[in-house]
Amino acid sequence: DDRIKAHFTTCFLSLTIYRYLEQRLGGEFTSTEIITNLRNMNFYLAPGEGYVPTYTRTDFTDALHDTFGFRTDYEIVTMKQMKKIFRDTNK
Repeated sequence: DDRIKAHFTTCFLSLTIYRYLEQRLGGEFTSTEIITNLRNMNFYLAPGEGYVPTYTRTDFTDALHDTFGFRTDYEIVTMKQMKKIFRDTNK
């Protein structure tokens, strides 16, 4: 019973987040495009340096960065900057 509720909650939250992103991005991208592009947005943690983006910049990443006011696609993101991004996006 608890596993069913947990599964439902996870699915519901995922769908809610995708719909939210879809709306904030002006309906330009489908749920499939959002999911695919978010999965491709990976980083390499360079010890002592920060996070190095390992994904290719696309129209989606540009729209995401413009909408939410941060850039992660063309420079090393320090640990301090990444923590600030997490704080700002959790507001």
